[in-house]
Amino acid sequence: MRVADRIVNLPAYVFAEAGKTLADLKARGVDVINLGIGSPDLAPPQWIIDALYKAALDPTKHGYAGYYGLPVLRKATATYYARRFGVELDPDREIVILIGSKEGIFNVALAFIDPGDVALIPDPGYPTYALGVQMAGGEPVPLPLLPEKGFLPDLSAIPRDALRRAKLLWLNYPNNPTGATAEMDFMAEAVAFAREHDLVLCYDNPYCDVTFDGYVAPSILQVPGARDVVLEFNSLSKTYNMAGWRVGMAVGNAKAVDALARVKTNIDSGIFAPIQEAAAAALLADQAWLQERNAIYQARRDVVMDFLPAAGMKAERPRATLYVWARVPEGETSAGFSKRILEATGVWLTPGTAFGAHGEGYVRISLTIPEERLREAGDRLRRL
Repeated sequence: MRVADRIVNLPAYVFAEAGKTLADLKARGVDVINLGIGSPDLAPPQWIIDALYKAALDPTKHGYAGYYGLPVLRKATATYYARRFGVELDPDREIVILIGSKEGIFNVALAFIDPGDVALIPDPGYPTYALGVQMAGGEPVPLPLLPEKGFLPDLSAIPRDALRRAKLLWLNYPNNPTGATAEMDFMAEAVAFAREHDLVLCYDNPYCDVTFDGYVAPSILQVPGARDVVLEFNSLSKTYNMAGWRVGMAVGNAKAVDALARVKTNIDSGIFAPIQEAAAAALLADQAWLQERNAIYQARRDVVMDFLPAAGMKAERPRATLYVWARVPEGETSAGFSKRILEATGVWLTPGTAFGAHGEGYVRISLTIPEERLREAGDRLRRL
């Protein structure tokens, strides 16, 4: 049996491999504290679960739910964008519902990348940006995100040959893994850059409602003219604690939405209708509850920031996301430090190189476990 070259050359997904390692340790009796993966530990509000239950009781809701997303969810997405960002979207032409945003992030490469084409990928960045491009036969070219530039890419430094072959430009703020945020002037610069070079600007925005200290994250679609070049990805995973429900959306440029939808409709058959109805209820409801939820994450962030110095690490205090991007102690590598900490304490920190070469020297610490377990992780690191 011979598998395709694209599989031979495709690296294993870093969090899937880490999951195997942690499962082995747990099987050996190690009390593992997993600060690696960004899966919310909090449940969705009860009224979202009630909406799912009510819809699931309807015997007519168990067949195929359509390929583009139920109209009720596309309209709810449009309402959310209008209320939250002041952005008006056409539910029929500028919105497609995704089986979680990861699916759309991967599939958009199939819609735009031919062999030899380039996609400009933030480094460090979410691994799926590059993996989708590789599967499509394209070349992911890294955009270094450096601390001295606030983890914003220098668009003027992109190599000319790469820019000539580029089809996609990926940006993600609030940023995973660095926790960095971007202001509107940078977003306007990026939109103008994409227009000048005929790029689809893919903007990944799943952390826009996981924010702290009064910060309010924007949508890049708020930039005048952004709809000409932007396809924005969003998700209910982080905002509504619905990571396992697998529901998200891509919104923006109608041609880009149609191209992605053309790929999707040949690959999947949509999302279970009751999940879509519950997602619509989540988007349309009063969003005030998010303040209390974000206060929980903010308190966890502060716990992490407090124990970092005693563990030989340091980090900028993030205004958003579920992560703290921490420098490892002087003289250590990301992978070496992560492995040493895991073996000595049972605490798993994702090495920064899991997100690209420019993640070297960092680890990502997730805030998605209870505060008492974070304190326990801090105590173990201090003792080490």
